[in-house]
Amino acid sequence: MKNWVELTNAEDEKVWNKIFDELKFEPSTTNLPSFKVPTPFIIYDISLYFGKYKGLDAYDDLEEKALLVFQECTSVDEYIYALDWQHECHWINPYLEFQKNEFDNWTVPIFPNGDYYFFIHKDFEWGYLGDPWERTITIFGKELIEGFEKHRPRMFEKIVRQG
Repeated sequence: MKNWVELTNAEDEKVWNKIFDELKFEPSTTNLPSFKVPTPFIIYDISLYFGKYKGLDAYDDLEEKALLVFQECTSVDEYIYALDWQHECHWINPYLEFQKNEFDNWTVPIFPNGDYYFFIHKDFEWGYLGDPWERTITIFGKELIEGFEKHRPRMFEKIVRQG
């Protein structure tokens, strides 16, 4: 089976409308935060990993831990949203191979270095939201939070907000 299945135009429009409506998404470089998530949530400060070289192993660690958590929160045949603001968006299955691009990143990167990158359950039960301007990663939904507590990436050192 193929991973990184591009959303149809109708799927893309539907998911972004839901993000705007339910998460009150307002992309901005200055009016932060750019979205409101349901409780429970945890927002991690990842600003230390922007601009300065912190070792590629921290980025690899984030990918590995996120993939483990996504697998624990889905069934073998389940796809989730992998969204890249203003670019192609995809369905992904955490159990299938995660091909990387020429920059050694996933098609939709897990680290929000330059754009908003979201990984969201198909029914919005949980989500992983990367904000490049606030330099944070927001985790919402009990199941996903528990997964990241069990498999905590090194980058998740400093909590900014939680609720």
